Amino acid sequence: MRRWKIDPARRDWPDTPELEAALADLLAGRLLAVPTETVYGLAGDATNPEACAAIFAAKGRPQFNPLIAHVDSFETAKRHGVFNEDASALATAFWPGPLTLVVPKSPESTVCDLATAGLDTVALRVPSAAIMRDLASGAGVPVAAPSANRSGRISGTTADDVAADLGPSLALLIDAGPTPVGVESTIVGLVDGTPRLLRPGGIPREDLETVLGHPLAGAATPQAAGGHDAAPLAPGMLTSHYAPDARMRLNATALAPGEALLAFGPTPLPGQEHAVAVEQLSSTGDPREAAARLFSALRRLDASGAATIAVMPIPREGLGEAINDRLGRAAAPR
Repeated sequence: MRRWKIDPARRDWPDTPELEAALADLLAGRLLAVPTETVYGLAGDATNPEACAAIFAAKGRPQFNPLIAHVDSFETAKRHGVFNEDASALATAFWPGPLTLVVPKSPESTVCDLATAGLDTVALRVPSAAIMRDLASGAGVPVAAPSANRSGRISGTTADDVAADLGPSLALLIDAGPTPVGVESTIVGLVDGTPRLLRPGGIPREDLETVLGHPLAGAATPQAAGGHDAAPLAPGMLTSHYAPDARMRLNATALAPGEALLAFGPTPLPGQEHAVAVEQLSSTGDPREAAARLFSALRRLDASGAATIAVMPIPREGLGEAINDRLGRAAAPR
């Protein structure tokens, strides 16, 4: 695995040999780890079934769980998906940015069936992270890039996290330091005439509803017979996801002996002085700061050896909805 360190504030890499080598890897079907504004992505050519199969294999991800295709612009996205009025309004308002839109797949789209899990829809995103857009633009193909971690486990927000999880599967790891948003993109489905929030994420529900002028409908996790997860419409909808090895105990009001603590806000939890380890998401109760720290804090607490991670209550407003979504899936039965 090669490692290429970049400054995300700079834009001079399009003329570098490193980018040319990254594009060659991508077009040859090899896998890259690429930083976005949300989390690191495990990137491959979304038009290449072999590359997408390698993504599923590296992550241990079930092939019924579709991949997000990252493109360089809204104009490019319109070659792969059919955008109605609501979809166009959201794309215009929030792209580039941490928003994924699930729309009907265009007959012209070259995104392979494996990337869409055989559905007649496609999940599209124009990220604000310039390196991902430059890869998509330079390669001339959409880039499939689910979070760069083992399936169902804690997402990677640093290059070291990714190297520890997936290093042997990578041709190249592009290191831009910690990702600024820290939780995955918001996903909105626009396939049945009713915009639906499929996954809370880096853009709060309230901001989306302001642009739409009406509330977003919800989408329950799909269930097959026997209560098991069925094929989801979008990534991040499986019941158990983002999970550490430790058990998770949510909305804790006191700490039990032997537990680690995921703290939020300025008020200590009773028993906190006896915690195996403590990670503070935001001492001021700032949900943006908490989102950016969430996955790295969970990884450190999991490494503490505690059997249980207790989590203080976090309000659901704004990015708190995405944080609570991730914590709820991390705590779900496995």
